[in-house]
Amino acid sequence: MTIYSKITAAGQYVPQRVVTNNELAAIMDTTDDWIQSHTGIVTRHFAMDDENTSALATQVAQQLLTKSGLSASAIDLIIVTTITPDALTPATACLVQANIGADNAFAFDMSAACAGFTFGLSTADKFIRSGQYQNVMVISAEVNSKMMDFKDRTAAVFFGDGAGGVLMQPTSHPAENSILAEKLQTQGNATVIHSGRVQPIKNISADNYPQTDAFYQAGREVFQFATTVVPEQMKTLLNTAEVSPEDLQYVICHQANLRIIEQIAAKLALPMAKFPHNVQKFGNTSSAGVAMALAGVFDQLTGPVLLTAFGGGLAYGSILIKK
Repeated sequence: MTIYSKITAAGQYVPQRVVTNNELAAIMDTTDDWIQSHTGIVTRHFAMDDENTSALATQVAQQLLTKSGLSASAIDLIIVTTITPDALTPATACLVQANIGADNAFAFDMSAACAGFTFGLSTADKFIRSGQYQNVMVISAEVNSKMMDFKDRTAAVFFGDGAGGVLMQPTSHPAENSILAEKLQTQGNATVIHSGRVQPIKNISADNYPQTDAFYQAGREVFQFATTVVPEQMKTLLNTAEVSPEDLQYVICHQANLRIIEQIAAKLALPMAKFPHNVQKFGNTSSAGVAMALAGVFDQLTGPVLLTAFGGGLAYGSILIKK
């Protein structure tokens, strides 16, 4: 019997603290007008005090349990995609497992930068198709604010914190299959986007102590990549799946920048009405952006949806799904 995977629930969460453009303009050389005209972003949410990445992911996990009616003990696997984990170890996914009491699950993190949710969905799909796993959570969670250099106006104004995710379960009915086609790619490039670099020691000294770099992106190169290479991948996937852009109910892009989403819409010759977006309210939430936007329209889904994300790596992935 062939086993397929289906997405059965979706959720999203953002911290309470809202940060306006004017608040950032008070601490760096920028303005609300510049931020809105270049990015479309009006506000973003920041996690504060003890609310770390695992806390955001746990909120989504609890939503998925509530919506599905499952007990935590029924969860087999938890995948958390993040580039802003609570720590290098233990995995943020393991902290979520402990927080919800999913004693029968195993859990791990994935790092594919802003493409994390598409990579996570693909991975969960393979676990379910193996026939060994019944209930899998894929949660993308980011606290980008803790990795920002707030003197770097080219990056800090873009980012916000948030989490989104889905529950995936098996089905033997092809008509219920949620993952219709996929294309995941990487280009080994350590310079365009990087975060959390840790340098080796130079000598043996009592003064040695680990230090990490803040997030960095070369904005023009990211924009060029996102508006040229990424749309071509999307078109290739649609051609392979024999789905025309006009047949898509929605296209959910990485919520990096409203101007990038507008450019991708133009490249596909589709109206912006087909592109759900939350970047104005939440900013760039890295891997969580696509998951959050999907959760926002999940109850409305009736047709095929193309998910596309891109980020450090350079990693980029497109997945054609349906509910």
